[in-house]
Amino acid sequence: MFEPGSFLYEAWAARYGLLAGLATTARLSGITIVIGSLIGILGGVALSYGPWPVRLLLRGYVDAVRGIPVLVLILFSYYGLALLGIQISPFTAGVVALGGFCGAHMSETVRGAIESIPIGQTEAGKAIGLTFWQRLRYVLLPQAIRRLLPPWVNTAVEMVKGTTLLSIIGVVELLLATQQTIARNYLVLQFYFAAGMLYVLVNFAISQLGALIERRTAHFRY
Repeated sequence: MFEPGSFLYEAWAARYGLLAGLATTARLSGITIVIGSLIGILGGVALSYGPWPVRLLLRGYVDAVRGIPVLVLILFSYYGLALLGIQISPFTAGVVALGGFCGAHMSETVRGAIESIPIGQTEAGKAIGLTFWQRLRYVLLPQAIRRLLPPWVNTAVEMVKGTTLLSIIGVVELLLATQQTIARNYLVLQFYFAAGMLYVLVNFAISQLGALIERRTAHFRY
């Protein structure tokens, strides 16, 4: 069908490995973003309204994790936990590292979005008899969503790119699958360019998801 040795021939021959790597990248990214978003919502609310011991602990977590390179977190999650007697798979170590990193950034993003809402919104909720959780659900979070969407998209995109670092602990994601393919055919530029385009498509999908959510929440006014 294709000339042996050509890019299309080699890409077709390696299609299963490359698609498996792409699927692993998508799965890692999705799990990491969901975990990070959940941690971010809980952490952001706790940083704004939690008791001071909780705020102190969360502030230490957020500042520490944000200050550590993600590669160091990945290596610690895999090798460091093993030294402590905790054996986990490379995939799980990647989820722990990237999820914790994403959660720290999301926590600060959610905190900033909540605290940027005018205090009058909270006072109005109190005036009509809303409880704290009702104010949070119906007043604060709906308005905070639009403010945190741009940094949420940026963080999600960074998590997709961060999955490439997991090849160092043996996770066969898209980059490592591409490198394994290149090792067999030496078509370096062609396969790296193709991998780059696949990453662009994944990140474009995330950007479109963020834009869709922004349109759906456009009726909220401050």
